[in-house]
Amino acid sequence: MNGFGSNDDEGRATSVKEKQPFYRNRRVQLIALTVVALLVIIFIWRYLVVSARNHHKVPAQKVEFSVARRADVPVYLSGLGSVVPTYTVTVRTQVNGQLLQVLFREGQKVKRGELLAEIDPRPYEAQLLEYQGQLERDLALLANARLDLERYTKLWSQDSVSKQVLDTQAALVKQYEGTVKLDEGLIQSTQVNLIYCKITSPVDGRIGLRLVDPGNFVQTTDTNGIAVVNTLEPITVIFTIAEDNIPEVLTQIDAGNTLVVKAFDRDQNKLLATGQLLTIDNQIDPTTGTVKLRALFSNTDSHLFPNQFVNASLLIKTLKNATVVPTAAIQHGSQGDFVFVINPDSTVTVKPVVVDVTTDGQTVITSGIFSGQSVVVEGADRLTEGTKVILADHQQIMPLAQNASDHQKRVTE
Repeated sequence: MNGFGSNDDEGRATSVKEKQPFYRNRRVQLIALTVVALLVIIFIWRYLVVSARNHHKVPAQKVEFSVARRADVPVYLSGLGSVVPTYTVTVRTQVNGQLLQVLFREGQKVKRGELLAEIDPRPYEAQLLEYQGQLERDLALLANARLDLERYTKLWSQDSVSKQVLDTQAALVKQYEGTVKLDEGLIQSTQVNLIYCKITSPVDGRIGLRLVDPGNFVQTTDTNGIAVVNTLEPITVIFTIAEDNIPEVLTQIDAGNTLVVKAFDRDQNKLLATGQLLTIDNQIDPTTGTVKLRALFSNTDSHLFPNQFVNASLLIKTLKNATVVPTAAIQHGSQGDFVFVINPDSTVTVKPVVVDVTTDGQTVITSGIFSGQSVVVEGADRLTEGTKVILADHQQIMPLAQNASDHQKRVTE
């Protein structure tokens, strides 16, 4: 028994000695993991602190600013348009004949009634002479018939001729009277044709290229005509606006107001002419949802030319005493539009704004800022709330308190 017990004790001792290194290694691993975790936490903490410090040490950004101001802002409706002559007339012959001469110079300005071309009048002169001879013959026959009628009337009163003879003679007088009228009509028609042999301009304007050369036989059935005359002074522009804007325009027209229209070039950089709205069409184009308008321009400087493409701007109203800032100051974010307002301590504050119309690089602000506040117009992409700014040379910010005081004074007034 004792022998066996001794062996068991020795075995247990040996087992405990074998397990001690395992427990010791596990404890060391736990300690090492704890130390590593602490080091990671310390590193992260230091990184966040340093980042926060670096964030607060962002260098001041150089910006340019502008001051919100009060102004009367015109509101325009824009549309694409085309220049259309006031009158476009194709000069055609009204009689058949040989074109003797063309008396105009291509591209010249012509006046109404000015002689442009001439057709050979000799056939019509001969015809006129023939009809005049017929008229003289028929007048003589008519005079003789009337004398006979007077004789038959006396004889009938004396019962020397029958009533039938008298009536026949009266009918003959009527017949000759009709023939004379026919001759007079033929003479007048031929005289008109002789007038048409001289082709004149029907309107004032600029004549185009010659379409028929002298020596050609021209007819009334020719479709091309001899030339085209366009009235350029004044001239019109036909442009379109959206159907949603029709009530605004009609309200102004019905009130008898004169609406100003400006015509710009294709790139909308150059003002070509200023005129006034003439009329609005009576129907909407269902394919585009737009309506046509016609504007009239004096065009004395010839800046507008037929079929020229223009951008038309219709002045529909003027916003009085509105708060405006440069359009470049408006920033766009997920929460809406905003501007950076510069504070007296040279920091910026984000101010949400509500914008209205934009015209000529200026935007109307209906709420969010007031007149006199300074807003960033260049360099805003590098700014956040509270960022320090450096102003561009020769720019100085008015104190915010003074701005507020001025705003309150304007509101009170």
